[in-house]
Amino acid sequence: MATLTAKPPARRSPGVARRAVGRNLTAYGFLCGALICFAFFSWYPMVREFLLSFQQTNFVDPPTWVGFENFRTVFADSAFRAAWVNTAAFTGLALLCGYVVPFVAAIVLNELRHAKAYLRFVVYLPVMLPPAVGVLLFKWFYDPGAGLFNQVLGFAHLPALGWLDSTDTALISLVIVSTWMNMGTGTLIYLAALQSIPGELYESAELDGAGLIRRVWHVTVPQTKLILLVMLLLQVVATMQVFIEPYLLTGGGPENATVTVAYLMYQYAFNFGDFGAGGALGLMLMLVLMVFSAVYLRVSRDNQS
Repeated sequence: MATLTAKPPARRSPGVARRAVGRNLTAYGFLCGALICFAFFSWYPMVREFLLSFQQTNFVDPPTWVGFENFRTVFADSAFRAAWVNTAAFTGLALLCGYVVPFVAAIVLNELRHAKAYLRFVVYLPVMLPPAVGVLLFKWFYDPGAGLFNQVLGFAHLPALGWLDSTDTALISLVIVSTWMNMGTGTLIYLAALQSIPGELYESAELDGAGLIRRVWHVTVPQTKLILLVMLLLQVVATMQVFIEPYLLTGGGPENATVTVAYLMYQYAFNFGDFGAGGALGLMLMLVLMVFSAVYLRVSRDNQS
């Protein structure tokens, strides 16, 4: 009776093995480069900030450990509560404007039949400007004397406003600047999501007699629910770090009406020379943002599974 013998596995030629190793080494080389960049520009600053929040240093003399003294310093500051309140208010107002306006603009662009490419360029143009340029442009718009906005109010026979000089209008003025500078990105993302919705759904809604508002509510919103939620969480994370608008427009004033957590952190570190207190405030902000980031990751994972 014949016995079956297993054939020895075929050996790959040295050239094939060498090419496979070369491909893997190239891939690992690119991966190591990315990891080094992340470690140097993202992970190291976070670890350094964590350590700095428990130290007192001027970056010249050796640092000294002070425990929770930096946190007590920050909590005792009268601007601490105002910074968090202003940051929360800015985030809420930015959601009302910067979250809703791009979605409405995307719906309008999606309904148009002509000049779509040109209008997309117009909407996205502010994003291409350097942030400092956009902010300084609005600083001229808000000028109480020759500013464009007060001139328009004058033509309409309305009283001029102290846009950046009044505690009633300063914060909303910053929100308007932020919305104008950043709405282009959100609009294009929403527009891409809208164009992926099957046209048959809109046709069925039209046959049922649904108008534009009902089509948006019953077709557009349910079909873009995931992207709406993701953009909501991303905008919360972004707006809570607002810095350049109060830094260039108001300097935190008037009467701390526009001081934010990020701006107060800058003041501690670079105006007061208290890097430990700035690090403590930055650590608090990072922990809050980590909560929203965890929610974002959880939502993304649940919708992908």
